[in-house]
Amino acid sequence: MRRRAGLVGDAQKAETKEEFVKVRRRDLERLTTEVMQLRDFLPKIVNGDILGTFQKLDAIESNMEKKEEEIDHLKMDCEHFRARLETAQADCMREKKEKLDLRQQLNEAKQQLLQQAEYCTEMGAAVCTLLWGVSSSEEAVKTILGGSKAVKFFTITAQTMESFVKSLSEDMKQQDLDSDENQFVLALAGIVTNVAALACGREFLVSSSRELLDTMMHLLGDMKPGLCTKFKVLMLMSLYNVSINLKGLKYISESPGFIPLLWWLLNDPDTEVCLHALRLLQSVILEPEVLAKSASEMRDTLPFQRIIALSKSRNADLQALAKELLEDLKILEYEA
Repeated sequence: MRRRAGLVGDAQKAETKEEFVKVRRRDLERLTTEVMQLRDFLPKIVNGDILGTFQKLDAIESNMEKKEEEIDHLKMDCEHFRARLETAQADCMREKKEKLDLRQQLNEAKQQLLQQAEYCTEMGAAVCTLLWGVSSSEEAVKTILGGSKAVKFFTITAQTMESFVKSLSEDMKQQDLDSDENQFVLALAGIVTNVAALACGREFLVSSSRELLDTMMHLLGDMKPGLCTKFKVLMLMSLYNVSINLKGLKYISESPGFIPLLWWLLNDPDTEVCLHALRLLQSVILEPEVLAKSASEMRDTLPFQRIIALSKSRNADLQALAKELLEDLKILEYEA
């Protein structure tokens, strides 16, 4: 028991030594002051940092929410634009298909139109060639002119001739005489020539189909020398036949550019064209009333050298007519 009591007393002494430390009063006061200051300032510092951190965190969270809203909005826009794109692509594909279908239909229509045009040309060439032969009969011509479609026929004739000449290529060297187009216009010109060969036909053309006469003179001036010579000859023959009618001669000779047209035709390398141009010129010279109006222009522009050259042509008919015309032209000297 004593031993145990002694151990307890030792422990209490040791425990008492651990609870107390010997410190100077001044140091203790300074430590106390610092602890008090730390107790006052630490919460303020810590609370301020934490508050700032929380504020920053709130700001970050707010920005994140805004960004998320923006992202959601952009996603919605993206979905909207994607839907519009898909719709536009679908529309584009549909339009492409429609265009392809329309192009195919257009090609088919062009092919059909071409076939119809070829058929009409073939039919026109065949019918007009037959009519050309028939129109050599006076009775046939009277029947044609007595019909209700005569004026319309010669109007279409003028349009067809003009269309044919416009279709000729600039660098065309020679004409396909066997083509349906060529046969078509030649037959039309032949019909006009046969109609103008009769007095009733000349009167009809001068009175009711002046558009055709104007067109023929215009086309004769448009076609290059050496091109479509047979067509030129038939038109010149038609104009010459019309010039037999005094009213027709006056109309032709008073048309603007008629005298220069004759000089243009006299420079054609084809002898037949030159021959019929001289015949038309002679028709003007032999009619005093008409010559009186054209004499001044003829004297100023008449290509005497060309006519003299034609008077030496190897073609007997052309040579004879040119010499005869040179004699007739002497009247211009007296008119002066």
